[in-house]
Amino acid sequence: MVFDIVGLARNLLKTPKMKRLFLIRHGEAGFSEGTDFQRQLTKLGIEKILRVGETLHKIQPEIDLMYCSPAQRTMETADVLRKNVQIRSNEYHQSIYDGDLLSLMGLLENIPTIVDSCLIVGHNPIISLCLSTLTDHSYQNMSPGTLAYLEFEFDSWKYISAGSGILREIIS
Repeated sequence: MVFDIVGLARNLLKTPKMKRLFLIRHGEAGFSEGTDFQRQLTKLGIEKILRVGETLHKIQPEIDLMYCSPAQRTMETADVLRKNVQIRSNEYHQSIYDGDLLSLMGLLENIPTIVDSCLIVGHNPIISLCLSTLTDHSYQNMSPGTLAYLEFEFDSWKYISAGSGILREIIS
């Protein structure tokens, strides 16, 4: 038998890939004419998201995948974040607006393994509930424009479950 000693050594030295998840509640939105779905960010909401985006850029300048609610204020939040962070791929899901935790967990579990970083732009109470579920922490109300950074010590999103996340930082 012939062994590739160099190849084996490289594999032993490789550190397991961590998955990174960023949860952000949309920026502050005003109450104008139209439906809840059509609410837009305020000037203060935009300014806060810009600051959060600058901080996010220092942690993760590129994000592989973004899941976003199709509501106006979440799409505006995503657009403002793009000024500081490159988002390689994005998808819009009504279930994020509807506030269904099971559907959101299903989205996360089905992220392709090649994706190492994911951003979810959503609403309360689902975004805060997702944070507390994934980290096994008590419910933490995320105010508008707040971002939570979590890591998972596995190389496939299919292993995501309650309590599997490590809360690294809250950016507000």
